[in-house]
Amino acid sequence: MLKNVIQAVGVSDILDMAIVTFLVYKLITFFSKTNSMNVVKGILILLAVMLLTTVVELPVVSFLLGNAFEMGIIIIIVLFQPEIRRILEQVGGSIKDIFGHPVKTKSIETAITQTVLACADMSKSRTGALMVFERATNLESYIKTGTIVDASPAAELLKNLFFDKAPLHDGAVIIRNGRIAGAACMLPLSGNSNISRDLGMRHRAGIGMSERSDAVVVIVSEETGDISVAIEGIIKRGLSPDTFEKLLRMELMPQEQEKKGLFARLKRRRGSNSDKSGKAGDL
Repeated sequence: MLKNVIQAVGVSDILDMAIVTFLVYKLITFFSKTNSMNVVKGILILLAVMLLTTVVELPVVSFLLGNAFEMGIIIIIVLFQPEIRRILEQVGGSIKDIFGHPVKTKSIETAITQTVLACADMSKSRTGALMVFERATNLESYIKTGTIVDASPAAELLKNLFFDKAPLHDGAVIIRNGRIAGAACMLPLSGNSNISRDLGMRHRAGIGMSERSDAVVVIVSEETGDISVAIEGIIKRGLSPDTFEKLLRMELMPQEQEKKGLFARLKRRRGSNSDKSGKAGDL
């Protein structure tokens, strides 16, 4: 009988099961990074109780839970609105990344060089900084929270923007297509409860931005001067200027993106873990 079942399974069935398994895995992985995992566990417990009441024939309890579950669909949509939006943004960004989009290589190369120079100096002076390099995910809604800027990211300009007495130092600089699009922009904080308590608001905002988009986020610690980069919710800390520049070029230069593609980034993500140890947090 088992042989007959195996023979009846076709390629489409295997593909169907693989897709469902992958989606379930991605959902569990996604929600496990946020406090929403507790809500998911609560929903699963309610479903188990509903099944149990049906099996042991408790009609009143089963009726009440059934109606509550039907109404709960709307509540779930409202409750998970940020997570649903985040998933849709990441899916849209991934599709756009697969088909490619025009990028001015020279402008991005200049932006990388100037950013490395600025961060090296700010690291020495322990000037806090938060910069976001936009990729496939559109960050227009975050740019609008700050001051609109259209300027080349020269090292001196970046250092002046983050000077602690400058009017735009509090917030993030968002770089789009090799140009500064906005300054003093507000970023969402990460909901990951596993982030080290040593990390302050600047790092949490950087990680949060990387969780909600495919952006490359650069953080310079005000307390330690460490240079960090957050990508897809994973933060790499204590980077030297040379390593920092190599990482930016690998992530932002178009020819490198074509080589690695989406699946390589997923493989990198599986092989890396967020650094949860830190020296001191930012204020």
